[in-house]
Amino acid sequence: MDELSSRIAAYLEAKMQVASNVEVSGVSRIHGGASRETYRFHAAWDEGGTKKERALILRRDPEASLIETERDLEYNAYKAFHPTGLPVPEPLFLETETKWLDRPFFVMEQIMDSQAASPFSPDPFGELKDKLGDQFWRYLGQISGADPDAIGFSASMEPVKPEECWKRELDKWEQVIDEDELTPQPIARAAIRWLRQNPPPPPKKLAVVHGDYRTGNFMFNGAGEITAILDWEMCHLGDPLEDLAWAADPLWAFGNRERPAGLIDREEALRIWQEASGVTLDREAFKWWEVFAAVKGLAIWISAGKEYQSGSNRDPVLAFSSWYCTDVHNRLLVARMAELREEARK
Repeated sequence: MDELSSRIAAYLEAKMQVASNVEVSGVSRIHGGASRETYRFHAAWDEGGTKKERALILRRDPEASLIETERDLEYNAYKAFHPTGLPVPEPLFLETETKWLDRPFFVMEQIMDSQAASPFSPDPFGELKDKLGDQFWRYLGQISGADPDAIGFSASMEPVKPEECWKRELDKWEQVIDEDELTPQPIARAAIRWLRQNPPPPPKKLAVVHGDYRTGNFMFNGAGEITAILDWEMCHLGDPLEDLAWAADPLWAFGNRERPAGLIDREEALRIWQEASGVTLDREAFKWWEVFAAVKGLAIWISAGKEYQSGSNRDPVLAFSSWYCTDVHNRLLVARMAELREEARK
């Protein structure tokens, strides 16, 4: 990591015009992300005769990625939400020039004394689940209820008409399946046919969609406080029910549909979200987005399998996703489609 440390130090000294003698130490990679290389490090520098220091995070584009994302969208989401009081890291520098670290990257603050939990643990939060659950769903409601224009989020987003939200997202993830499937996907195809035949109503307003709001993508401390909402690389404008359905997907709760995200009771979670967002939950539309969430998941896991098999990315998380998560979402879709068929017969 010595070469990387020196290159990061040179970059920071170039960007921090009031700083001199920048030193970078403790560079280490945080594994687990599938769309960025993430490194933690400590920076120290002289500024106006005073020694200053800060713990920072660097997120760099990988050579190959599980999902294709734009790092400027993630950076701009932090920039939009940080002043609102939502717990997100402070964004510091966005760099698209490859001369510094070979690939684009951005730098943000490091959240200290906090941890993330695995969504694949039966009880990842223990006695903190109730306290964290209220915050988790309330913060999602805050995201869903935010005015994208007022906070500057819309400026960097691709526009979409409310009536086109569902189709744009379904087209996007169906294309991923078309391009990356290694074997036929009959369950996903059946679900896609149902989704196209039963489109949801348009949202009453466009909202910020985090895109991957779930267990594992937030940090919390020992006092049971959520300290950071992370991984905004799939954020966009769309229907707020998209985020709600993804966060409530049973995959993130070890299969427990009644305690989404491994936190609080499902109905209480939905109540908190409605209260915080100001959005009245359309239960029939929510059913559509729950089916979509599983199809989106399958698209991501299918892509993971292709990346791993081709050798372009040998991160074990891709192999695990391709095996375990694909199986979970296929089973969920089979059960959900059977439920929907029974409902239609009544």
